[in-house]
Amino acid sequence: MSTMPLWDYGSLSCFKNFKSIFQDATVNRLEINANTSQSFSPIDHPLLENTSEEMKEVQMREVRLGSGTHTVRSHGATVAKTHMHDWLMLVLLVMIEVILYLTPPFYRYVGKDMMTDLRYPLLDNTVPAWAVPMYAVLFPVVIFLVIYYHRRDVYDLHHAILAGLLFSILVTAVVTDSIKNAVGRPRPDFFWRCFPDGKDVYDHLGNVICHGEKSIIKEGHKSFPSGHTSWSFAGLGFLSLYLSGKLKAFDCKGHVAKLCIVFLPILAACLVAISRVDDYWHHWQDVFAGGLLGLVDATFCYLQFFPPPYHPQGWGPYAYFQELESRASTQADATVNPLNAWPMDSHVENQGEDKNGFLGLNLARDLTTTVEDVESGRR
Repeated sequence: MSTMPLWDYGSLSCFKNFKSIFQDATVNRLEINANTSQSFSPIDHPLLENTSEEMKEVQMREVRLGSGTHTVRSHGATVAKTHMHDWLMLVLLVMIEVILYLTPPFYRYVGKDMMTDLRYPLLDNTVPAWAVPMYAVLFPVVIFLVIYYHRRDVYDLHHAILAGLLFSILVTAVVTDSIKNAVGRPRPDFFWRCFPDGKDVYDHLGNVICHGEKSIIKEGHKSFPSGHTSWSFAGLGFLSLYLSGKLKAFDCKGHVAKLCIVFLPILAACLVAISRVDDYWHHWQDVFAGGLLGLVDATFCYLQFFPPPYHPQGWGPYAYFQELESRASTQADATVNPLNAWPMDSHVENQGEDKNGFLGLNLARDLTTTVEDVESGRR
């Protein structure tokens, strides 16, 4: 069976044939899990009231199968153990970032004729460095915790913090500082960093001979790309993707209010980027490259664990649907085979495949086909 690619642009058009396939598979799953009696609340599922009646039936069944049961207490240790190597990689990225921060950058040649664009005043940061982790890391984590409080889904919480946010931030930080050190581009205020008294001095080759404070001069060679900007777009860009999935912003219903919420983190990141130019700490090219770098990293990290926001099941992580599939498989083994003559193993072959872009559809379809074969005497 073929697997639908991750970037299924066809789902943007909300084709009715996909909808009918999805509904048929859902009906099959309803039959398989007729004995399920777990209760559910609309708060366990994201924006249940904003979906169509058909999708409500689908989501209600998914909730009955497993939502509200994947808590930190019940599944936290298992999830953390499964991703132990990812946590170790995070520690390694932190160590690399510390080394890169302490490594001096490349001191690029700066001649007297180049000082025209480097004489901007040396100002304080409008957004201080300590504030970046506050709004780019801690603020999204608070949002994730609020959603976990309502949904009790440790898969969503773990993957949003680990895979999405921390990996996005740290990968962006390592790439940004690596490029900073390699390029060594002077900041717009480099002249006053190099010559705090305003008296410029050059060697026989025309290169600057700085007599300012070494730490300030070192920072003066780290203009490209902007670290504030890349961090902002990595953290807040991931938050924007996360909210667009949870709000089902691309459900083809035209709710612009959802987009306004999705755009807020991006707007905040843009304002931070603009402040870097206004403070004369970066050229506009530095800010543009930093924003692009952070947004690309955030997108890659998000898609590693979550479906695209426009996908019908973009509101939850892949691991959540895999757990639902596993639970449905367990229930099917106990309830589907009325003759108890042979083990129901036909679904095992297709458990890892996803023909219609939704984990679990093949399981429901295969199990129903097996029941029909049993009843008609073909098996």
